[in-house]
Amino acid sequence: MKKILFIATVESHILNFHIPFIQYFQNKGCEVHVATKLGNRQDELKKLGIVCYDIDFERSPYSFSNLKALNQLIKIMREDKYSLIHVHTPVGAFLGRLAAKITGTKPVIYTAHGFHFYKGASIKNWLIYYTMERLAAHWTDGLITMNDEDYNAAKRFKLRKSNAVFYVHGVGLDIDKYNISDKNERKQTRKAFGFGEKDIVILTVAELNANKNHKQILDSLIKLKSLDNVYYLIVGIGEYECYLKKYVEENGLSGKVKLLGFRLDIPDLLNISDIFALTSMREGLPRCIMEAMAAGKPVVATDVRGNRDLVKDGTNGYLVPLDDVNATVDALQNLIESEDLRKKMGDEGRKIIQDYSIDKVLKEMDEIYRRLFI
Repeated sequence: MKKILFIATVESHILNFHIPFIQYFQNKGCEVHVATKLGNRQDELKKLGIVCYDIDFERSPYSFSNLKALNQLIKIMREDKYSLIHVHTPVGAFLGRLAAKITGTKPVIYTAHGFHFYKGASIKNWLIYYTMERLAAHWTDGLITMNDEDYNAAKRFKLRKSNAVFYVHGVGLDIDKYNISDKNERKQTRKAFGFGEKDIVILTVAELNANKNHKQILDSLIKLKSLDNVYYLIVGIGEYECYLKKYVEENGLSGKVKLLGFRLDIPDLLNISDIFALTSMREGLPRCIMEAMAAGKPVVATDVRGNRDLVKDGTNGYLVPLDDVNATVDALQNLIESEDLRKKMGDEGRKIIQDYSIDKVLKEMDEIYRRLFI
């Protein structure tokens, strides 16, 4: 039986993005293993018949723990003799490819979910991450990207195989899951949150950290305070939770903003929302925007890599400059004031997102796997 190894720095990455591709191999009779830093969701992986290895990864490339992680990867590769390794996330991908190089394991496929070097990134990021990627490219048989900027950057790398840089439409989305049109259910759920039919609900689903830049929306809401019927829901957890709660309180937004923490009912929350917002500093190809588009919601997003691959300015939403609060206010106000515009842009988003369905992405990945492995 062929054994396939998926590598990512954290287990949530595997669970959130890669289960359909793991099942793709299981359906072909392969045994799938996962090497990641296991946490409180590891039972979800094991229930799917996945063999799990707990690896001492740290997200920071400077952590000495990653030397231990490298040795752990070398050990399991020598013991299990994998037929294919598919690596993800910068640190996990680099160490996984290095371990594969040391053990002579191949082919190795790398999916870049958003290079940490990009237009506008710090010199430090370019020095560290660009160097890592350029070096590890020599140990890579196939490199998968999911936005235009990364695709063009990846084509400059020298891979082990020629013509092996690919563009796919993200990690795939179960579009029907987000297409909820039950008006009565929307009304009842909004009522449970304390929202009336005429209230406007803005939603963000994103980890609470510096990169996701929730403050740009909060600062926009401060300027929109006079609109009594506008509310903001934030879904996510992270190290910025205390900071955001304090910022909301200090700026008189406590009655307007709800931090909901970790949630599994994203389709329902999208159903009760009117506008989706994501003002990140950096993205690869944000799944949360894809979900919002599938739910028929207009999107206000920063004009950065990844966001601009999904949001066509003036068509299915608005792209605003990073940290430009006035432009964000204008975009939100346009949508707040016009139900017809919200519906029109939401409908356009539904059309665009069809190319990103899980069925289409699985077909794209099938072609890549067949070319490099099967």
